Amino acid sequence: MRRGQPPRLSPMFPRVTAVLVVQHGGDRLRATLDALRSQTRQPDDLAVVLMDADDATRRMIEALRPAHVVSLGTSQPFGAAVATVEQTLPEPTDDRSSLWLLTEDSAPEPTALESLVAALENARTAAIAAPKLVSWDDRRRIVRFGRSVTRGGRALAIVDDELDQGQHDDLSDILGADAVGLLVRHAVWRHLDGFDPALPVVDDGLDLGMRARLAGHRVIAVPSAAMRFADAGIAGPGSEPGGRAARHRARVARTAWLHRRLSDAPAVLVPLHWLALLPLAVLRSLRHLLVKTPGSIPGEFAAAVEVMVTPQRVLRSRRGIARIKTAKWSALAPLRIRPDEVRVRRQQAAEARRQRARGRVDDLQFLQTGGGWVLLATLALSAILYAPLIASGGISGGGLLPLSDDLAALWRNAAAGWRDVGGGFVGAADPFTGVLAVLGSAAFWNPSAALLGLWLLAIPLSGLGGWFAASRLADRASLRVLGGLAWAVAPPLLDALADGRPAAVLVHVLLPWLAVLMFAAGTSWAAAAAASLVFAAIVACAPILAPALVLAWLVALPLAGRAAVRLVGIPVPALALALPLIVQQVGRGAPLSLLADPGLPYGAGQPTAPQVALGQANGTWGRWEDALGGLVAEIVPPPIILAVLLAPLALAAIAVVASRRLRGGLLALALAAAGFATAFGATLVHVAFSGDRTVPVWAGSGISVMWLGLLAAAVLALSTLRRGAATAATVVIAFGIIAVAPTVVAIALGRTAVGPAPERTLPAFVEAEAASDPRVGTLRMQPTADGGIRATIERGSGATLDEQSTLASTQRDLTGRTDSIATLAGNLASRSGYDATAAVEEFGLSFVLVGPADPEDTAAAAVERRARAALDGNPQVVAIGETDFGPIWRFVAAEPNAPGARIPDAGPVAGWVVAGQLVVIGAALLLSIPTGGGREPDRRPPSVRRRRRRTGRRPGAKGDAAVAADPTGEAVTGATPPKSSGSDAPSPGAEPVAGTGGSAVLVDEDGGGRDADEA
Repeated sequence: MRRGQPPRLSPMFPRVTAVLVVQHGGDRLRATLDALRSQTRQPDDLAVVLMDADDATRRMIEALRPAHVVSLGTSQPFGAAVATVEQTLPEPTDDRSSLWLLTEDSAPEPTALESLVAALENARTAAIAAPKLVSWDDRRRIVRFGRSVTRGGRALAIVDDELDQGQHDDLSDILGADAVGLLVRHAVWRHLDGFDPALPVVDDGLDLGMRARLAGHRVIAVPSAAMRFADAGIAGPGSEPGGRAARHRARVARTAWLHRRLSDAPAVLVPLHWLALLPLAVLRSLRHLLVKTPGSIPGEFAAAVEVMVTPQRVLRSRRGIARIKTAKWSALAPLRIRPDEVRVRRQQAAEARRQRARGRVDDLQFLQTGGGWVLLATLALSAILYAPLIASGGISGGGLLPLSDDLAALWRNAAAGWRDVGGGFVGAADPFTGVLAVLGSAAFWNPSAALLGLWLLAIPLSGLGGWFAASRLADRASLRVLGGLAWAVAPPLLDALADGRPAAVLVHVLLPWLAVLMFAAGTSWAAAAAASLVFAAIVACAPILAPALVLAWLVALPLAGRAAVRLVGIPVPALALALPLIVQQVGRGAPLSLLADPGLPYGAGQPTAPQVALGQANGTWGRWEDALGGLVAEIVPPPIILAVLLAPLALAAIAVVASRRLRGGLLALALAAAGFATAFGATLVHVAFSGDRTVPVWAGSGISVMWLGLLAAAVLALSTLRRGAATAATVVIAFGIIAVAPTVVAIALGRTAVGPAPERTLPAFVEAEAASDPRVGTLRMQPTADGGIRATIERGSGATLDEQSTLASTQRDLTGRTDSIATLAGNLASRSGYDATAAVEEFGLSFVLVGPADPEDTAAAAVERRARAALDGNPQVVAIGETDFGPIWRFVAAEPNAPGARIPDAGPVAGWVVAGQLVVIGAALLLSIPTGGGREPDRRPPSVRRRRRRTGRRPGAKGDAAVAADPTGEAVTGATPPKSSGSDAPSPGAEPVAGTGGSAVLVDEDGGGRDADEA
């Protein structure tokens, strides 16, 4: 019979030729050959394909004396290997002769061939019989059994990794199956031209079955024919664990799907499908971000491009289908997977992910190990300290300003474009304004209320963060409580709250959450993406921390091992947000200005090195010098008081070098040292200006990093004590609370810079005008102590925090616009013939406000009197009257909605900058959305798991769950701990994981890492 002709019918006895593809040899081949010898119905012939076989393998094959042997120098796809040896076989003389397709890792049960042949004999319309593939090491588990497609063309296994309880023994007609183990009528094989060469890895057996159905034949499943299958990658993509193997499987599966879509679609729709390949790759890439599989995104585009550039494969497949097709495509419809079944599978998978997510949360034992008490205690403390603010509904003072009332303005200030400070200019936005936009959006009805919410929740959120971070280092309740309370009342947080520094408060709140996310980043793309966003927010709030955080990231990369692929992108969002500002600051020759604190420049006491070492950021000794009216300081010097009270924490942290958690302790101490160096270095950096005074960078953010390292080292050290850990933790936290007592009292009594917000920041007359003209301009002239005037222009109802820019606060020289403002203010404050009309039109000004001077400052008071007299005698302004903010005048030449007050167009470059930042942040945000993903149960054979146990590694505390390792190299206690009663007894599950380095990697049972979101 010539290839391509339909088969002839014949009543002859069926003849079976087993086609065996050999690649590696070894024990699996030996087991497969033994299985062939033990068949109750022996194959009539044996044809073997040897792919790069060694001498031992050749001797095993020669012992069987096969009828046909083909040696290939290199490995080839299963279909190509079968086609090579099939061409050497004699032409089939009837339609009953069959080919049995085998691989070296497919050992049939003794009755497998007998069952397959009987099934074909009893179903004369059937051309292909498919066996049940069971696990190589566990015959009770079905690996796969049959394949089909959804309405969208996606290939799915009908039965995939299930315990065999006979539930699928009634399966009969199917659309296709895995290529291995198929019994195919030889004549039909030749009529169909065998496997499609365009599907060398995936869907070859499925495609063969679909073409057989189109040619008028049936494909049947034979549940009684079982075959042990190791799925080593000889037939199919294999089941090798690991992220790279999983991404390879996803890519080849997607390539096969796209090829079948083009080869099976109606001719008129093929061009549309071809054009949609790349857009679909983009959409599916977004989905991969959502389901936490970003590693599959390159494979999506690779599959689309591969199919697009190989149209000849599609044409060959379509011609082959047209040649053999005798049935309609509707003949396949009854065997497709129904939409309701697909929906059920998705629901089951989602529920499994949710169960795993709930399991991980439950493992933390929040209430049983003191988390609830930490939350209650910190909430109570915050309520006591800020009860007056709750009643006022607003907050102000220190470095605080209100936020823009309009969300549109809030987000506009977060993007590159017009900046309403320093006379106005087009420039990059501080990344901190983006953080403020997110914060303000949480209280969209009144964005400034979000700042009050931050002050009220800062201590509780810090306590929660400290508890969660400590839970990654210790099981004991006392140590977790120590981490939560010590972080909630840390001196840098209380100093930031007292001074009104929102950026520093956010840094302290976010730092422990960054640590928690970094612990999980090695095993979860969602955690890695969330860590990148928190990293970006911290750097945005405290640029001075960028060197220390980048250094920590660089140290984590080599320690993470194979998990480094998830950590490598953590700084990317921070870089995307800061890059425009970096370019602008470097372009004007001021790279150190990048370290300036964002927000309102606010000078405070500058700490010395001993004060930094004792955790003090505002130049005091924890306010102990003022305690009890200075009585305490007269008895004991404040530095000694602080040193004694903080000694337990320092001693506990240093003691980690003598504990068995030395590596983790050294990393924690290194972090503390980096924090101290950052804090002390910050006191030496003076790049911002407030009027004519330089403002040092706030040292408190570096002290927060130092405090985090000390607490981590202390928790690690105390976790190794068999007895007395709770007592030691109590001493540390008690002494720490006493150390900050004066600061707590000062906040509670309102003796700090922060207090209730005033009703307005500009006179009521200006605010009334701003209601109809939001861009109304007010020239504010504030007398200074040196006899000068600080002149600023405020728009609308006053200056806002989101309008501030480090480009303006670090500007050393006057610009053209600031020089014009200075000239205008200087002439208005003195008698002169200066014509202010041009300046009024240029800046769109309507009012002049002279701020009240301190009556005790004679120089400032003299400047105020002189300015009042000059303005009262100036015909270009009209006096309105006295206000709580000083006297106010209106420009005669003022116009409503003046052109000079309008926001200029920032140009196309700003739009492209914003678009690029949105792409990066949007991708990270999509990837960070939790989906309840987690590690799938280990489905590998028990023998593989036993091999791992013999190496000294163990599975997690629950079933086959993995053990997570933290960056200290210790087991992540709390990641998969056994159930506990919340006592201080050490958990038996807190066992170091060998070989994980410094990563947060889930350890496979063969010692390899695996992506927790792979499924």
